[in-house]
Amino acid sequence: MYVDALCGTYAESNELVALCDNSPTRMAFHNSRLAHKFSTEPRPQYLASDFDRMIADTRPDAVIVTTVDGTHHHYIIRAMELGCDVLTEKPMTVLPEAARAIFDAIERTGHALRVTFNYRYASAYTRLRQLVMEGAVGTPRLVDFSWMLDTSHGADYFRRWHRQKQNSGGLLVHKASHHFDLVNWWIGSWPDRVFALGDLAFYGAASAAARGERYDYDRYTDQPQAAGDPFALSLRSHRALTGLYLDAEADSGYRRDQNVFGEGVTIEDTMAVTARYRSGALLSYCLVAYSPWEGLRVAITGDRGRVELFERHGSHIIRGQDDEELAEEQSLGATQQLWHFPMFSAPRPVAIPEAAGGHGGGDTVLLEHLFSPDPPPDPFGRAASHLDGAAAILVGMAANRSMETGLPVDVDDLLCLP
Repeated sequence: MYVDALCGTYAESNELVALCDNSPTRMAFHNSRLAHKFSTEPRPQYLASDFDRMIADTRPDAVIVTTVDGTHHHYIIRAMELGCDVLTEKPMTVLPEAARAIFDAIERTGHALRVTFNYRYASAYTRLRQLVMEGAVGTPRLVDFSWMLDTSHGADYFRRWHRQKQNSGGLLVHKASHHFDLVNWWIGSWPDRVFALGDLAFYGAASAAARGERYDYDRYTDQPQAAGDPFALSLRSHRALTGLYLDAEADSGYRRDQNVFGEGVTIEDTMAVTARYRSGALLSYCLVAYSPWEGLRVAITGDRGRVELFERHGSHIIRGQDDEELAEEQSLGATQQLWHFPMFSAPRPVAIPEAAGGHGGGDTVLLEHLFSPDPPPDPFGRAASHLDGAAAILVGMAANRSMETGLPVDVDDLLCLP
């Protein structure tokens, strides 16, 4: 997404000066795409161990961090120390102490961090924000939020590095930081206290064994026994999967297609969270990673009314899709409904502006705000700072601690905020 924006749509005002990865094969894949799609010369390639040298050689204004979540803080902090601003994928980090270290680096260096929460820019979620800003519910008092990941997208977190909590923080940090950020942004408040329950109830070897299922293969690609397994993913099925993962196994050591019912899964797939906000609002949140359909239901109730959003959307397991593939994804039964229920008045449907591109059109708008030399005004306050990044992950971090201890957790205790 970022490579294409920098070398395509916004190439006149931006320059991609280097690639950094622990796999030369992956970087070569991106350079091959650049040559084919944009007739662009190859960008210099640096191994992760040469990060400092890359900054010294190319002197970038900003570094975009898209690594495994558990290493975000390392590159965020080091980039700032070397004189760069930073854009980072969510979650900002997976550990409270790393979040504090990022705050310290910002204060010490004076450089800026922006967390790229693309869901804020999606048409439906922005429209919901607008309704709340306009007073459609009055003062928000209760948020009821359920997110369903289906057996394609949801399962994919259990094939990849995300399956180990040390890498991802679990789905309540990696995935739900999107959702907690939306809640924080919609109601304009900071999380205060969190209680959570969660289980690995469907994926993983123990859950499969409890159902009487046994799998003798630890990955899917080129495994004859996996034929007919509805959870099987062949890395030969898509050019990006082959080029970025299968071909890169020799130099990265990473297998993208692990059996979702194999050993070593340490994250949950079934989660329920309750939170209180500083404003007094309450949140009830559920996340399941093995639903028959993918989407969300969210309702915000206040002292003057209620808004409800229902969305069923396409599933995906491949990043870097082209426009044709995105169009096909969105044609598979996607639907959105937004309603406003004023207190003592008739309910009314609310139109959602049409938008093109990934994540409900959010990717396209986000990229314009990041890379356009003249970005449009943003009355909805969608640009997310390190404070927003922290507020989003702290709900999930507190939820993880609550699941471990069985007790409610005060969010500020994690980050030692006043």
